[in-house]
Amino acid sequence: MNLKGRGKNIAGTTLTHAGRKATYGRYRLILLTGAFLIILVNPFVNYYLHQNFIQGWYQSLGIGKLWFVSPLEGIESLLISKSLYMPSLVGMLIPLLLAMLLGRVFCSWLCPVTFMLEIFDRIRKFLSGRRYLFNGLVVAKRVLWFTLIAELVLSMVLGAPLFVFLSPPGLIGREIMMLVFFKTVAFEGGILLLILFLELLTRRFFCRSFCPLGGFLAFVGQKRKLLVGYEEDNCTGCGRCDLVCPMGLAPRSADREGGYCWNCGECLDNCQEEALFFHWKGQQAGKVIRK
Repeated sequence: MNLKGRGKNIAGTTLTHAGRKATYGRYRLILLTGAFLIILVNPFVNYYLHQNFIQGWYQSLGIGKLWFVSPLEGIESLLISKSLYMPSLVGMLIPLLLAMLLGRVFCSWLCPVTFMLEIFDRIRKFLSGRRYLFNGLVVAKRVLWFTLIAELVLSMVLGAPLFVFLSPPGLIGREIMMLVFFKTVAFEGGILLLILFLELLTRRFFCRSFCPLGGFLAFVGQKRKLLVGYEEDNCTGCGRCDLVCPMGLAPRSADREGGYCWNCGECLDNCQEEALFFHWKGQQAGKVIRK
């Protein structure tokens, strides 16, 4: 069935009038920018306008009376204190449900570190003139699980929630807050410079294998409901999806349904044959077969 020139929704994939998919990358950058502006502008609003409707950053973020708590930091605190703190449990609920439903989308659609790396990507592409960014250093994907386990064990041994102090998504908000309120920055901000340096070697090197929060969300999202589907009859084997995946996955393989995939949609944007699409788990994926 030829769908050229017609708008249609197939297995959750929105097509434009020209038969091309909507650009998830554009939507994602808009959302990442908005999420970053929240923690960039909010300290100035708190400090100079004395408005506290929004407080904190992406470790503990309050919007009115609704609080969101980073699940990993919350788990760390519970393990170390060995006590249940109800506000923390309630604050973790929405992020956990989001990960169970959509997977690791905080990492790809909201995280301020990802925003910085997306801008870095675009600058590097512009300066190099390369359409695809190649990975010069790759480690085994399972290192992500060892990073998560090591972080939790070390926190319990030391009796201190390490990721609360060293979380890169939290560091960005905290450094902005310190700069506004105290006119200084902490040495921990050097971690962000290290992450940017590693990006010269491999796209999302830290996110792929060394972010404990990413590991925790990947663990929770292994059975997520939103998945990338694949229609083999449409695939021409061009390999573009492999080249553009920030996580270094092969979207045509079972990788797309595992915990490592963070549902960014970049492979969908670069598949000109409509062989890849988003769909809900358990939903019959409609086929798009071109004649």
